[in-house]
Amino acid sequence: MTRLLLIGPPGAGKGTQAVLLAAHFGIPAISTGDIFRSNVKNETPLGVEAKGYMDRGEYVPSTLTNALIRDRLSQPDAKRGFLLDGYPRTADQVAELDKILVESSARLDVVVQLRADNKELVRRLAHRAEVEGRGDDTPDVIARRLDVYDEQTAPLIDIYVSRGLVAMIDGLGEIELVTKRIIEALNARGLELDA
Repeated sequence: MTRLLLIGPPGAGKGTQAVLLAAHFGIPAISTGDIFRSNVKNETPLGVEAKGYMDRGEYVPSTLTNALIRDRLSQPDAKRGFLLDGYPRTADQVAELDKILVESSARLDVVVQLRADNKELVRRLAHRAEVEGRGDDTPDVIARRLDVYDEQTAPLIDIYVSRGLVAMIDGLGEIELVTKRIIEALNARGLELDA
């Protein structure tokens, strides 16, 4: 059983790496951003509520996010492990995830922190907005999302560092190179990927 958490600022490549790592481990990549965007697209009640926050570059309130994650981690495919991307984002969500894991007699194996400088993040997010047509990646929203990350999520890294769980990875470079760095860090911690 492998339980990973990817943490890093918007545009650091978490979504791309989550898909690759989840495929290697045979575990689901659980992205709160993807789940919220799907709900917005389908105009579900959650999506309607979440859209306003997302359009402003704010985090969706923890009550909605926690319920979503609790439900998703209870699904059969997550019993063998999972990779979380975009959760937790606040100290309250760390506490909620701890509670969920204790209730299922589980624990996180590694927290992979992807790092990149803000100039590169802004360039990546602007490019992604252009290519994918994402309305939540306007220049003002990008700047706000990076500020919110610095204020609310970056401090979580210290929590996980104090638990000895963080593997810091340079998120700059070709996708394959970043993946190689992550795999080497996971192997060094005793997590072997399936071939």
